Amino acid sequence: MNILMLHNRYLIRGGEDESTQAEARLLREHGLTVDLFELSNAQVEALGPLRTGLGAIWSQATYQQVRRRLREGRYDILHVQNFFPLFSPSAHHAGRAEGVGVVQTLRNYRLLCPNAYLFRDSAPCEDCLGKPFAWPGVRRGCYRGSRSATLAVAAMSAAHRLLQTWQTQVDVLVALTEFARQKYIAGGLPTERLVVKPNFVDPDPGPGSGGGNFFLFVGRLSPEKGLSTLLAAWKNLGDPIALKIVGDGPLAEWVRTSADQIPGVEYLGRRPLGETQELMGQARALIFPSEWYETFGRVAIEAFARGTPVIAPHLGTMASLVTHGRTGLHYPPGNAQALAERVEWVLDHPAEWEQMRKAARAEYLAHYTGAANFRALLEIYERALSRRDAPVPARNDRQQNRATESRRPAPDLSK
Repeated sequence: MNILMLHNRYLIRGGEDESTQAEARLLREHGLTVDLFELSNAQVEALGPLRTGLGAIWSQATYQQVRRRLREGRYDILHVQNFFPLFSPSAHHAGRAEGVGVVQTLRNYRLLCPNAYLFRDSAPCEDCLGKPFAWPGVRRGCYRGSRSATLAVAAMSAAHRLLQTWQTQVDVLVALTEFARQKYIAGGLPTERLVVKPNFVDPDPGPGSGGGNFFLFVGRLSPEKGLSTLLAAWKNLGDPIALKIVGDGPLAEWVRTSADQIPGVEYLGRRPLGETQELMGQARALIFPSEWYETFGRVAIEAFARGTPVIAPHLGTMASLVTHGRTGLHYPPGNAQALAERVEWVLDHPAEWEQMRKAARAEYLAHYTGAANFRALLEIYERALSRRDAPVPARNDRQQNRATESRRPAPDLSK
């Protein structure tokens, strides 16, 4: 099976970028041909806001590029990871025009919410969920604080709702959790095309010692990640307890300054994957204080792989990803005092916590290994191929079929 995988990279590498690379690597290791076609948000500045906004709705250039690559590479599957803003949903139309199976992994809530988080003013927000046009988000400038930029994102979603892109141009839509799947359904995506496949960690890093006598945060340093709650909790602790913070993002300077002022807090900045995994294995617990509806929470299963329990709010995906009292602890979202109490509980109950370490490792082995994920990906690709209107042409005949078949041209929305 040959797969063309598309991904629009972010300026600051994050979980979506890591997961895309991991899936491509996993498939290759199992003998499949995977070509990764990437664009980077570093190109946005050169394009300018107007061209980027129009291109996010429909990029005729990438439509032609994707069609050409699919035709020349004799691919079976087009797997889109992140299409925003440079690929645009024209990529999905290109896949349908070339007769391949089309898969879209939903790694954020961009199709439901202009800022992709369903989060505003330090709390979950569903004001645009299910609306034909995201006027509440446009009025508030929810995307990058700009009404014009938010208008472009809202227009993209509305245009492809009208075109029924997700109903007719995509064979399988992949949600990372059942919670996220239900949000996509509430937002109008087709129920029958939505499946659930979680992220994974491969290769298995093995369990850690848990003897580092510190707690750990790993992630993007941005408001929705709950850093204000985390640092407020550390101020509430009776005695200084070590907290290491790994990551980068728009709040990096604020985190650095706060770390200098709060006893026990150390900001390490961005660290290589191997070093981060080593810290996870040594940590007493990973603290995952995110306050938005995480589509998954890759960092949690990275901790499980090392046998490290997770302390997380009882919110959305995290409420099911972390089992309270078995693989970690829950606390009320945004409640710094309750988070501080959970940290102190860990220190006061070493025997119970050791059992949680074993349960966290078992949870990883049962659900989040590379082998389990490879089987799930194959099932998704086979489902995508079976959903196509026409039978898959024999590989030797496909080039000729594509060259001679008459197809209705896709609409050019760039004009």
